[in-house]
Amino acid sequence: MMLEPALTPRQKAAVIVRLLLSDGEQISLEGLPPSAQAALAHEMALMGMVDRTTRDRVVAEFCESLEQVGLTFPGGLGNTLDMLDGSISRDITDRLRRMAAMAGHSDPWERISSIPARQLADLALAEATEVAAVMFSKLPVPKAAEAFGIMPPERARQIAYAMSMTGGIEAPALRRIGVALLQAAEALARPALDGGPVEKVGAILNFTPSGTRDEVLTGLDQDDADFATQVRKAIFTWANIPMRIDPRDIPRIVREVDQLALTRAIAGAREADRPTADFIMSAMSSRAADALREEVESLGRISAKDLEDAMSAVIATIRRMEEAGDLFLIAGEAEEGDTGDIAIHTPAR
Repeated sequence: MMLEPALTPRQKAAVIVRLLLSDGEQISLEGLPPSAQAALAHEMALMGMVDRTTRDRVVAEFCESLEQVGLTFPGGLGNTLDMLDGSISRDITDRLRRMAAMAGHSDPWERISSIPARQLADLALAEATEVAAVMFSKLPVPKAAEAFGIMPPERARQIAYAMSMTGGIEAPALRRIGVALLQAAEALARPALDGGPVEKVGAILNFTPSGTRDEVLTGLDQDDADFATQVRKAIFTWANIPMRIDPRDIPRIVREVDQLALTRAIAGAREADRPTADFIMSAMSSRAADALREEVESLGRISAKDLEDAMSAVIATIRRMEEAGDLFLIAGEAEEGDTGDIAIHTPAR
């Protein structure tokens, strides 16, 4: 049945959406209020055929409307702060986001998930066990594991047990708990600098040439042996890969890392670096390993600088995957008398 030429605004919107979808465009309507999404879907379900003339008229009207637009502003405080990211201070941004969450304009759990692990641990220690259990149930696994590792083991055990009883909490109660936790987090002292000195020094030394790194650690041993030990635990280098990476994760890392960097790192591995190269090769499929060997054999001599850069590129890829939650490192501890590079505590599989 042919529709009447005059369409309602809702029907015109349905025509535009249907036309975009038929052209293979990927569009998202999640930003619309739920009622508007439902109304649009209902309208599309009721419409039949639209003739070419009507379609062209709707498109022309739509294009004309777009041409009249001078500026658009993001809807909601959250989208506005995303647009202003880097233009206003982080303290103001964080404060406004927390205010929006506490006022019911955004999800409080998104804000809680952005709180540093140290503050989350302090918050869990200050709250009732059941409330802390709800918080850990809502946190992303990497962030929850990091905060768990900071707390006393007995407290972590109590919270872990209480998490078994958090499954039946309804959405309104979850929101109230989230808002209450945000309010409690406001009272916690926040560090002026991101991360502690151990993490900062460890992160810097991760990508410092090995010769300089060894000299710095030797000097730290003389200045403050305890601090030097903690810094060693915060370092993750090429030599740590066999101890901290599950062999099953190697194929995924190989797919993500720059292939030239990986080839150079394998080809240039010296005697001390060879165990890591052998570990990577042994964890790859036979065909992939054979292909990599052919590439290695085709390379000439690898300079010390190229080797250092290649190994740093592999480590950077692993770090990026870990930070994104795509990879979990096996937890490692410094052994008695060990002065080598020891990696940080991260969640074990």
